[in-house]
Amino acid sequence: QLQLVESGGGLVQPGGSLRLSCTASGFPSNYYAIGWFRQAPGKEREGVSCISRSGGTTDYTDSVKGRFTISRDSPKNTVYLQMNSLKSEDTAVYYCAAKSSCGTRVAVNYWGKGTLVTVSS
Repeated sequence: QLQLVESGGGLVQPGGSLRLSCTASGFPSNYYAIGWFRQAPGKEREGVSCISRSGGTTDYTDSVKGRFTISRDSPKNTVYLQMNSLKSEDTAVYYCAAKSSCGTRVAVNYWGKGTLVTVSS
């Protein structure tokens, strides 16, 4: 069964850090580009970051540039999202997704179920 499982969410104070993990099972994660998305309460889901199949190309939405870093560990079949200098507006459910390539118009093949990140004092 093909599956993506996110972990690492939780409650953190403003200015703090979290590292999210997205682990693939049932397929090698490097068969796909992996994207991180988030959905805050009352808002539409938005793309946060994406890493190419090789790991050689990454992109970020403007609001997280310089604070978030995406990386992949292919032997572990896992993609990470390191989030630093967190702000209250980063509060959301974070989802990872597998797609054929990064790009806003590329359809998602598989979604994870999400992990909640809450940034609050």
